[in-house]
Amino acid sequence: MSGPAPALALRGVTVRYGDVVALEEVDLTVGAGEACGLVGVNGSGKSTLFRAAVGLVRPVAGTVEVLGGSVERARRAGLVAYVPQADDLDRDFPVDVADVVLMGRYHLMGRRRRPRPADRAAVAAALERVGLADLADRQVGRLSGGQRQRVLLARALAQEARLLLLDEPFTGVDAASEAAVTAVLRDLVADGCTLVVSTHDLTMLPALCARAALLHRRVLAEGPTAEVLTPDNLARTFGLDPPEAP
Repeated sequence: MSGPAPALALRGVTVRYGDVVALEEVDLTVGAGEACGLVGVNGSGKSTLFRAAVGLVRPVAGTVEVLGGSVERARRAGLVAYVPQADDLDRDFPVDVADVVLMGRYHLMGRRRRPRPADRAAVAAALERVGLADLADRQVGRLSGGQRQRVLLARALAQEARLLLLDEPFTGVDAASEAAVTAVLRDLVADGCTLVVSTHDLTMLPALCARAALLHRRVLAEGPTAEVLTPDNLARTFGLDPPEAP
């Protein structure tokens, strides 16, 4: 009897932007309930991988599956959530925190997008979980970078997705927000949610992600985090000279 389908499976995925190859023959599988760290320099393809996983870009070769089905099916059902960097939020847009989080419920609200009591309750619970319940009515542009990142995480929580893709969630985030986000992510993994987290912060990665993948257009190494984050592997990933032998 076969086991459960992986939460995310990329097989031979190549993505191009015109003449630029962003991903080349990428193979990566993340099991259900795992937390996987995605490590690479800027421009290595991390954001493109996430965008392919939610259908925002289409590979020119290869396949992407989410929870055993197509990306389109997963998106329609709200099974996958993409949490971009906080700076992707329009600070001037006249919308408050609760309304941003409510967007995570749209797939459950029907064509008229009329929130029900259950939707309002889910928003309130998500904001409570990320420590922003007292800022529900504040305009998003008046928040700090760390607070905006927590708003985006709350939107994903309200969505009740089973696969969360987080793009550099700790970049430009204050210590309090980093601690709050990390605690929520650990709880999600304990509850069986699957995480893929791109990050430059190698110090926090082992505590959050049991697995890691090093990316530079291709997957250079992947597996248990302690085995992947070796000096030789990191030197290849970040374009550094390999460490000298003692």
